[in-house]
Amino acid sequence: MQKQKGFTIIELIVVIAIIAVLAAIVLVNVTQYIAKGKDASITGNLASVMTNAAVFYDTHSSTYTGLCTSATVKAALDAVDATRGDTGKSACNVDISETATVGTTWAACAQLVNDKVNALCVDSTGTKKTIAAATCVTAWTATVCP
Repeated sequence: MQKQKGFTIIELIVVIAIIAVLAAIVLVNVTQYIAKGKDASITGNLASVMTNAAVFYDTHSSTYTGLCTSATVKAALDAVDATRGDTGKSACNVDISETATVGTTWAACAQLVNDKVNALCVDSTGTKKTIAAATCVTAWTATVCP
């Protein structure tokens, strides 16, 4: 009597099914970590905006006028949009009202990736806080975090 060597088709299908289940579990976890990494990148870019705003204020006669269009702040906000993979999810404003001293306050915000309902807001008072994403991306006019 001669014995056959090798695996049966059933054994191979079971092994492939086990590998597929394990791959699916790993894939779900990896995508969550990628989203958390993107949120950390957005937080870092907004921290960069805060630092750049302080430098801008010192070098532009103690005013924030023109801050949001400055090259360094624009680059940080563009990096936020690049991290997200879309545009229009970050915003920056400087106080340019007639009733207040022009250019005394500013605020910037960016919608997070992992948390779809929240955005991160930073402002001239040093505030860093989470706000509603809808507040950030629709007609952002705030000059301090709401």
